[in-house]
Amino acid sequence: MTPAARISASVEVLDDIAARRRPASDALKDWGLSHRFAGSGDRAAIAGLVYDALRRKASSAWLMGGEGSRAMLLGTLRLERGLSPAQIMRLFSGERFAPAPLSAEEEARLQSADLASAPAHIAGDFPEWLTPSLEGVFGDDLAAEMAAFARRAPLDLRVNALKGSRELVQAELAHLAAAPTPHSPLGLRITHGPGEKAPSIQSDPVYLKGEVEVQDEGSQLAAMLAQPTPRDQVVDLCAGAGGKTLALAAAMGNHGQIYATDSDQRRLAPIHARLERADVRNVQVRTPRGRADAVGDLDGRADLVVVDAPCTGTGTWRRNPDAKWRVRPGSLDTRVLEQAAVLDRAAELVRPGGRIAYITCSVLGAENDDAVAAFVDRHPGFGAADAREALSSAGLSGMADAVRFTRHGLQMSPLRTGTDGFYVAMLRRQA
Repeated sequence: MTPAARISASVEVLDDIAARRRPASDALKDWGLSHRFAGSGDRAAIAGLVYDALRRKASSAWLMGGEGSRAMLLGTLRLERGLSPAQIMRLFSGERFAPAPLSAEEEARLQSADLASAPAHIAGDFPEWLTPSLEGVFGDDLAAEMAAFARRAPLDLRVNALKGSRELVQAELAHLAAAPTPHSPLGLRITHGPGEKAPSIQSDPVYLKGEVEVQDEGSQLAAMLAQPTPRDQVVDLCAGAGGKTLALAAAMGNHGQIYATDSDQRRLAPIHARLERADVRNVQVRTPRGRADAVGDLDGRADLVVVDAPCTGTGTWRRNPDAKWRVRPGSLDTRVLEQAAVLDRAAELVRPGGRIAYITCSVLGAENDDAVAAFVDRHPGFGAADAREALSSAGLSGMADAVRFTRHGLQMSPLRTGTDGFYVAMLRRQA
């Protein structure tokens, strides 16, 4: 397919997403199934255009003076891909499989319009109704912080310390130009520019041998802040596919015991193969059966409970740009209730003197500091640890100038730490 034909296809996919209000991944999969002539390179290029357009949805509409898939693509090519009006005009030629030629107004806006006077939710490409919540976290840095969320994320890997060192694995991944992450001592980062296809790391021998796992550096740091020891009894209460479970197991050197569970057994399905590939031996997966509590026998026994809480996912907008346009007040309210429930369950599992690591991939105060404050009010036997001290004891004091300290924890973000937007608070039960 020609570059122009790929743009036309991207407009089709964006139209489908808007008309059927469904995730971009589903629309892209259906497009690929109905256009089997498109090769893997074509599908990857179209997906890149679609996700970039979703990242810049609001700013593209502002630039072009109107909404719609065509305006989104035009704005994205100008704002995100950096194409000149002349280059865009050549792509929108109206020739075979190419989009229709630019109108006089479209050409004029590409030539002269900019975001200089755009409000924060336009310049930062996020839903306007979230402005008060995000201002409460980011203050005057709101526009810059959210603009960073509108950029493509790199591919971050965590080196499996059970199988090798970062230096050795980096050498094995020299062909992908993997570089050390700035904060995590186990992280490697592979960057790719606009329009470039991310490497298929899952087919690389390094991945197949279990030497690395795909994990954002922020998620790696959150696991480090939990500070599991080789003697701990750990409950990973929202384990899902097991990303943090594997990081905890490696940090514990395959000693101690981790009980991994999740309220939705379907989310646990991938964890078994991942544990085997990583050579993890200190994890017991507790799959829920019916209404039975999978970890009911562990009440009052856990040294550490990790709560990677269900949340709106606002911290992952770089990777899931379509999700930000689907967030609604009702979904936030639902998540807040779920967070309270899982924290209350964690409190029952922790022994006296034990601790809870509360983690979200959110940048909304309602899911972070407010959730912790409400939990401490309900459970006066718990208190939030000082986040600066937590950084220092985890060997991460060098991050103190990068993270944003909050009332009860710390917030990471693409602008400040180069990671997804993770929040971490450490809670300790009185002895």
